[in-house]
Amino acid sequence: MKIVYFARLREALGVDTEEFDFALLAKESATVLDLKTALSERGEQWQQALNDRKVLVAIDQEYGSDDSEISQSSEVAFFPPVTGG
Repeated sequence: MKIVYFARLREALGVDTEEFDFALLAKESATVLDLKTALSERGEQWQQALNDRKVLVAIDQEYGSDDSEISQSSEVAFFPPVTGG
């Protein structure tokens, strides 16, 4: 699975993209929350960045939520809210 990090998440975590081994989730059917939990095990910096309620997620370029299902072939993007004006 491909994971993409944007803006302040990319800066805080020091990575813009990564290939994540879906098998590490140890589930046939997983959600974004399962992925965030697995990534948060990397340390406090990851916990703080991904568990911020303001962090948005897209799965295969469609908005999602913590309950959205993901698969081995998914592209998951984490990003902060976007404002315009």
